[in-house]
Amino acid sequence: MFSGFHSMAPSDAELATHALSEEGSFRFPSFSASDAVTLGLSLRKRFRGTSRYVKGKGLVISIQTIAGHTLFACTVGDLGHTNGIGDVSLDSWSCIEGMVSVVRRTGHSSFYVEKGMSAMGKTPKQMGIQGELCVNGGAFPIWLENALCCPIAVVACYSGSSQDDHNLVVSTIRDYLNKLARENGPPPPTMPASMTTQHESKEWSSEPVGPSEHIQRIGSPFEQREEH
Repeated sequence: MFSGFHSMAPSDAELATHALSEEGSFRFPSFSASDAVTLGLSLRKRFRGTSRYVKGKGLVISIQTIAGHTLFACTVGDLGHTNGIGDVSLDSWSCIEGMVSVVRRTGHSSFYVEKGMSAMGKTPKQMGIQGELCVNGGAFPIWLENALCCPIAVVACYSGSSQDDHNLVVSTIRDYLNKLARENGPPPPTMPASMTTQHESKEWSSEPVGPSEHIQRIGSPFEQREEH
């Protein structure tokens, strides 16, 4: 009797919470212009493999530093065809710039801001987001692991679908970070603390010690020997 029931779609509050956790999880050890180019080309390749692209949908991609320097930018699709139908529009670049501005203004992904406002029942004007800012999912901040003051860059793509654009950016960043982790390998093993203590205690002693005396000295290297 329950076969007709389907799982409920997540609420805007749940989507916002998940987007916030993604920002905390996907952080880079470092970020260079080469990383930006690799990410941009990965976004392009991944979008070209989607059903949206097959159906004629276009995409614009922009990766910028938080200061506004362009590291990567490209269009997937064409502005117009002979039949008068285009994959992207002249307005696409204006939209993506507005999404990047939202990340610069808030420090959060544009999808988080969009769903967070919706969950609170607020409009962009009520939240002080006006002018050329565009609250649409698809722009994601690049944070460094050891820099918590602000993002270092913004990765953004725009095709007109807020959820799809956000998922495309996040999945590409996630896979790229996993690739970096595999290439760098696990950290080198460290010497156990007990071994370090034992080695140092021998250096502190001014004369050779016997087995029994050595056991007494491991606890405190400054312990005085008794004179008999």
